[in-house]
Amino acid sequence: MKNKLDYTSPEVQYSFDVNKSHLFVKDDQNLINILGIQQLNSLENVSLLDIFLSKNNVVEPHYHQNAAELVYCISGAAVVSIMNAFTNQILNFPITKGQVANVPQGWWHYEVATEDDTHLLAIFDADTPEVILGSDILKFTPANVMAHTYCLDEQEWKNTISPIQPSTYIGPYKGCENNGNPVSPYYHQKGTYYARQFSGYPYYY
Repeated sequence: MKNKLDYTSPEVQYSFDVNKSHLFVKDDQNLINILGIQQLNSLENVSLLDIFLSKNNVVEPHYHQNAAELVYCISGAAVVSIMNAFTNQILNFPITKGQVANVPQGWWHYEVATEDDTHLLAIFDADTPEVILGSDILKFTPANVMAHTYCLDEQEWKNTISPIQPSTYIGPYKGCENNGNPVSPYYHQKGTYYARQFSGYPYYY
């Protein structure tokens, strides 16, 4: 959608310091800055997230309901993992400096840093990168609905998800017992990257 601005107005903005626009900060090595139309009013069909990660940190599983995403690696290295919405296959794409991975609109995905000082730029074809986070789905879906739908014990489900914080954005949490045991998110077979499986479930680190 075209941005209907009066480009003769002195209120039109043409530049912005993304470093001053924090979406989420875990610590000084793991943070996400945002640029959208709320920050720069002359934007049209583009926005971005400026992502900094240290090794084994994860941009949590999520999807963007309003935009496709192109993930560009500025420095370091990461694995961009995508669930193909047509096959339900988890596809894993390792990227390093100068490489990209493309995430179609609405596809479930996550990014794992495989080196310290990883810097990613996520570019969207919308003026605001809307998002639905895995942590919010898990935390805000009523426990009785999850239990009934998936034949779970409701109290066990509540206990299991109790450590989850809404809008996690970057995991794992500080002090997480799994921090010292990161697991590779992919293995290589016949030229394609597949999700490593544990007890039948994809492992997200």
